[in-house]
Amino acid sequence: MVLIYEKRNRIAYLTLNRPEARNAVDPELVVALAAAWEDYKADESLRCAIITGAGDRSFCAGADLGKLIPLFTGARPAETEADKKLQKDPSLSSKAFLRDFELNKPVIAAINGFAIAGGMELLYSTDIRIACPEAKFGLQEAKWAIFPAGGSSVHLPRQIPYAKAMEILLSGELMDAEDALGYGFINRVVPRDKVMEEAERWAGIISKNGPVAVSAIKEAVTLTSGLTLKEGLAKETELSTPVFLTKDAQEGPRAFKEKREPKYIGK
Repeated sequence: MVLIYEKRNRIAYLTLNRPEARNAVDPELVVALAAAWEDYKADESLRCAIITGAGDRSFCAGADLGKLIPLFTGARPAETEADKKLQKDPSLSSKAFLRDFELNKPVIAAINGFAIAGGMELLYSTDIRIACPEAKFGLQEAKWAIFPAGGSSVHLPRQIPYAKAMEILLSGELMDAEDALGYGFINRVVPRDKVMEEAERWAGIISKNGPVAVSAIKEAVTLTSGLTLKEGLAKETELSTPVFLTKDAQEGPRAFKEKREPKYIGK
């Protein structure tokens, strides 16, 4: 099983399970990840997702250079069912790496090791990132004469300072966890054995909040990026207005006034 997909306490857990290959993404994992993200999006009982890697060396080493990239370049023919699915629908890869998949539900990354190439690109669409001190981040595609086409040229200069983004993109050199924290690319650095615990702590906090509001907030941040101030505020009004008309928006202030935990239904 290349992906372990579990649901507990309103949280979806996605564990990349190819530790022998540093959790590199092969065609089978692409197909499994794409299906898991679709399920998470559709399941109204799930309030937050956590993605991590199996083992203690790597979160994700990116695309499998022996299996996935050769399939894309035509260097090897489609052999397995996953190969054939991916060849028939190349968009599965973008969905697996959250490149342009519309997902307005929160995702937390529990980064237990190296996040390289596509493994780093997978992080762009996560919302909170917890890493261990041993984690390293980088885009080494230029070293192998290929392009980091998982959104790096678009997302990275928007998420960290331009000069540092260009250093990473053009050199292929790695950034350590402390630097990533300093540049605001990750939220926390905690001991390796505490990474999942910290991710679950944040998932628990988020999953208690109003799900409609949480979804609308993420959507607003995503859709207003790059807009003018006037356009952005108009889009915020468009997305926030329906939130105030929900039953949850009535329940939240009522629970606060009555000094109790709110009971949100997602409507």
